[in-house]
Amino acid sequence: MLKKLSLFFILLECSLFANTIKLNLVDQNPVRKNITSSNQILSFNNSIKDAVHSVVNISIKLKRKNLTKGMEKIFNDPYFKQFFGKGLGNKIPKSRLQKSLGSGVILSKDGYIVTNAHMVINAQEIIVTIGKEEKEYNATLIGSDKDSDIAVIKIDEKNLQPIAVGSSKSLLVGDVVFAIGNPFGIGQTVTQGIVSALNKNKIGLNRYENFIQTDASINPGNSGGALIDSRGALIGINSAIMTRSGGNNGIGLAIPISMVKNIVKTLVKEGKVTRGYLGVTVEDITKDLRQVYKHKRGGLVLDVAKDTPAAKSGIRRGDLIYAVNGKKVDYSADMQRIIGTFKPNDKITFSIERDKKDITIDIVLASRDIVNTIDQNTTILNGLYVSDIDIDNSKKYKIAMGTKGVLIFDVEAASKAEKVGFQAGDIIIQIENAQIEDIEDLSKAIKKYKNKVKRVYVDRYGRTLAFVIK
Repeated sequence: MLKKLSLFFILLECSLFANTIKLNLVDQNPVRKNITSSNQILSFNNSIKDAVHSVVNISIKLKRKNLTKGMEKIFNDPYFKQFFGKGLGNKIPKSRLQKSLGSGVILSKDGYIVTNAHMVINAQEIIVTIGKEEKEYNATLIGSDKDSDIAVIKIDEKNLQPIAVGSSKSLLVGDVVFAIGNPFGIGQTVTQGIVSALNKNKIGLNRYENFIQTDASINPGNSGGALIDSRGALIGINSAIMTRSGGNNGIGLAIPISMVKNIVKTLVKEGKVTRGYLGVTVEDITKDLRQVYKHKRGGLVLDVAKDTPAAKSGIRRGDLIYAVNGKKVDYSADMQRIIGTFKPNDKITFSIERDKKDITIDIVLASRDIVNTIDQNTTILNGLYVSDIDIDNSKKYKIAMGTKGVLIFDVEAASKAEKVGFQAGDIIIQIENAQIEDIEDLSKAIKKYKNKVKRVYVDRYGRTLAFVIK
């Protein structure tokens, strides 16, 4: 009786469940396609057989100092030699060539190859090999763009096999893809996976991020290699992996070919990419801030740099930019990418919400070269690496929003600047009588006090320090 009663309640519960929730049931007997012959095997060879001939191995040579001057003095000290031998100091190499391995993709028969800018930007020598061939080609750097991490190199060859170029705009999550490259320097390798996400940004790898994410294994050495679709068409250039161990964890990132094509054309034609400059710091609109704005998406202006197109045109802190030239802006990264497609002196229209009113402002862009008068890859003031303060490094160094100055993000080892006492995280706020609010101010001050002994004032976690340097 109890068993019958229990069964009744189970049936009643199922009946109630069925009446309250409509399930999206699929066919319980799906059709499976099987290999119909004992001689058949499942293979992706037709998808990749042509593309593999268009991916090259790249070897980079970088000259690095082996020892600092301080260490050389220790090895040459008489007391040190007494214990370790007089000839030891002479056997210590003064410098060494550091090799780095990566990949590239052939774009033309006459030797133009695309790769990552971080691979080749400081290379003394670029050597290319194709497939299993032993022949080595010395490549010339045509141009590089660190903001997108794209570079073009060229080898002297006339009969290469260029890759078929596809489109990344039609990609969908779940599409089958293949990564081709030279992982760990072991030679050409093909890995297979799917597109696991699109339009990934805020990774912190470069300025204009719009990555394709894939679980196809991308390992060290795959940088600059090809991400192709199931037709064998190039849809992206492999750039980086997200990892804590240094190996592949299933999150690889590739630069979409739609961005690559535009950058490559400009680099081949002009040798560099010059982008339009607006002069604002923008961030995504948060959940709380959406209560204050009609538009629930866009780039929220947090700061406006002085003497920039944005400042001159009247853009204010608190403006919400929701469209540029009619193109919808959902996130701050969208706005940055759109503006990055325009050149200096281009006139563009911004759709802005201000105090719950929609307004439009026409702005003529300036050149980023005005701002980037100091390259982040070079040192200033006898050993300092500097940059403007932005959203990312504000979080990293716990800098208060709105802080003015120039961030020291690194100090060259054994440099005069290090010996004087500068540290990463210091903010340069003044040189002699010149107030420093940004890179442009710093550049002007360095020129003004060139070859003079000068006082450099820094803010170190709220405390002002002064250093003297030439």
